[in-house]
Amino acid sequence: MTKEKKLWMTLVGVLVVTFTIFGFFGREVYRQAPPIPEKIVSENGETIFTKSDIETGQMVWQSMGGQQVGSIWGHGAYQAPDWSADWLHRELVTVLNFRSQKAFGVDFDSLNDSQKASLKAGLEKDYKENTYNSATENLVISEERVKAIEVVSGHYLSLFGNTPELQDLRENYAIQENIIPSLERREKMMAFFYWASWACATNRPNQDVTYTNNWPHEELIGNVPTTANLFWSIISIIILLIGIGSLVWYLSFKKKEDEETVAPKTDPFDNFKLTPSMKALWKYCFVIIALFLVQVFLGAALAHYTVEGQEFYGIALAEFLPYSLARTWHLQTALFWIATSFLTAGLFLAPVINGGKDPKFQKLGVNILFGALLVVVGGSLTGEYFAIHQKLDLEWSFLIGHQGYEYIDLGRVWQIGLFTGLLVWLSLMLNAIVPALKKNEQGRSLLILFTLSATAIGLFYGAGFFYGAKTHLSVMEYWRWWVVHLWVEGFFEVFATVALAFIFTKLGLINPKSAVRSALASTSIFLVGGIPGTFHHLYFSGTPIAITAVGACFSALEVVPLLLIGLEAKETLAMRDKVAWMQKYASPIKFFIGVAFWNLVGAGIFGFLINPPIALYYMQGLNTTAVHAHAATFGVYGLLSLGLVLLVLRRLQPQGVWKESLVTVSFWSMNIGLGLMIGLSLLPIGLMQTWASVETGLWFARSSEFLQTDIIETLRWMRLIGDAVFIYGVLVLAYFVVGLKFGWSFVESHSPKTKVKGKLAFQK
Repeated sequence: MTKEKKLWMTLVGVLVVTFTIFGFFGREVYRQAPPIPEKIVSENGETIFTKSDIETGQMVWQSMGGQQVGSIWGHGAYQAPDWSADWLHRELVTVLNFRSQKAFGVDFDSLNDSQKASLKAGLEKDYKENTYNSATENLVISEERVKAIEVVSGHYLSLFGNTPELQDLRENYAIQENIIPSLERREKMMAFFYWASWACATNRPNQDVTYTNNWPHEELIGNVPTTANLFWSIISIIILLIGIGSLVWYLSFKKKEDEETVAPKTDPFDNFKLTPSMKALWKYCFVIIALFLVQVFLGAALAHYTVEGQEFYGIALAEFLPYSLARTWHLQTALFWIATSFLTAGLFLAPVINGGKDPKFQKLGVNILFGALLVVVGGSLTGEYFAIHQKLDLEWSFLIGHQGYEYIDLGRVWQIGLFTGLLVWLSLMLNAIVPALKKNEQGRSLLILFTLSATAIGLFYGAGFFYGAKTHLSVMEYWRWWVVHLWVEGFFEVFATVALAFIFTKLGLINPKSAVRSALASTSIFLVGGIPGTFHHLYFSGTPIAITAVGACFSALEVVPLLLIGLEAKETLAMRDKVAWMQKYASPIKFFIGVAFWNLVGAGIFGFLINPPIALYYMQGLNTTAVHAHAATFGVYGLLSLGLVLLVLRRLQPQGVWKESLVTVSFWSMNIGLGLMIGLSLLPIGLMQTWASVETGLWFARSSEFLQTDIIETLRWMRLIGDAVFIYGVLVLAYFVVGLKFGWSFVESHSPKTKVKGKLAFQK
């Protein structure tokens, strides 16, 4: 059996085993999700909330932005509180004050330590006891808790309205005035918030652990890390060390088997004439950069909202662009431009795969897809605006407005539109690939792998259709991470790896056999941890302990392939220096090397910082998550996307010498700016929040009392330095890309522009 066949069998085995694990334990997410009672009733039989109230409340929460306004079970935005942790703490304090007043005539804070301990012991027993009756599907709560619900609900009803007394708190939370004008909607949302907090405090039947695995840390009822949480954290570190040791051992004894490739004297891509569909990709590149610009400026507004929650330097911006909408658009535009860059790279390679000519109707398909993408982008952003401003009915809000979940915020109709666009893209890719596959030529295996990765991109986004507006939150999180982790973090990276291998093969810089072996091995190593490792996002989302075990062990393996980053960067750099003509690809290669660095730092170091269950127990929902998100999303996928765009642009205009200094300034400004943003602001704030979370509780780490302290305010202002440097780099890049069309981004003596009737035009 050849080495290549063994690698194919390994990849197939990895996919079968890992998806079996992922599917089997996904079934457990369904089976063991916290129950939603048909009724929540008092001991006197009074109905407090119904299942319909909870589900409608969930839809109200979605309509106002959902995970873009604070968080539930740790998933969401970082400025406002985690509502499940905040509600739980407020309710516990209220009940303790009731009992303290009854027993001692004073509030709980006025008691001595002995008195406090006795009251807390009784509170823990009462709250951990599970009073849900699976036969009647009713949840019975004490009259005392009913009164506490009234107190906490009163606070939230005022907070989400426009009560003047809470205006300062709304500003601290970056919540606009009257965010939910309808009192009826606010009352329904209280049912959803209460249920989410109930799951955090109540033990599973016959177990000494809550539905959320004792998350969040809450000292008042003894919510502390479980034994399983600590145990699997230790095991995950051991597995990581074993993985690292095994990889180092393998590399130390690996024999070099591949023949050295003799690079061609001229650029092989120069032999390919630009096809009509290739030329049609100019507009894709410009839209990518435009969306990137929009996303960056939205990010700047978000950063400012952390210090001035309803205004932008005195301008009442929140009336039109509240924090929740700005954050929604910030994440959505990021997803749009990054995904579009991958689609653009694929569409550019399609004619190359087809022997240098367009398949039938390829240009028409490219143009139709472009129009469809514009409709989806424009429609989804508009729908989110109307949903967050509460201009839509709840049913229509989910369909055409805002789904309420990070990264898949766009309404279901636009989600279907995007999926349809991906299927159109896949058909365009297969239109070029299938004829090439029929030819039994060298590199066919690499083309098969490229086809499979393109198919995965086209189809796996469809996982987002397996939940609806009223789907249980635990189940929704399971499917959401299919999209966010598997589709974006998984198969996009596989596609990029294979696409780059294909490009370097076509350039004659690496041997096709070597390329396919390397791509197969990298894909297997990455997916063996990446697929079941998705569960590390679900430790505390109402899932059983088994999810923690699987997620911790497999996600530790995700870090192992990052040890190869140095070799990857070295090999990529070697491509640039292999032959003189490769210097014209210096700009995209610079970005690919940057990807290698941030893959190690952003995905590796900052990812593992929050990866073990014990770490995430205290850090989930804090700025430590934002550190990983920014460093990995832009540092890895953003730079990779920009590198692909620059590669396409270089081939769309092969003549002329680029002003590499512009790209260099842009590259270093964005990377240094990202580093300063993290080092001066996000990371220090996240670590301080972690200390507060460990010492006091998550509710405190996310509270306005903590986040509005002078030192936190100063650190937030410090982010301005990194943001300014980063934005400068983005503006320089935009200037450079536009200059490719109008000529100013070329060295003058080699400019490809010619004058035609007094105007600039590209040579045909």
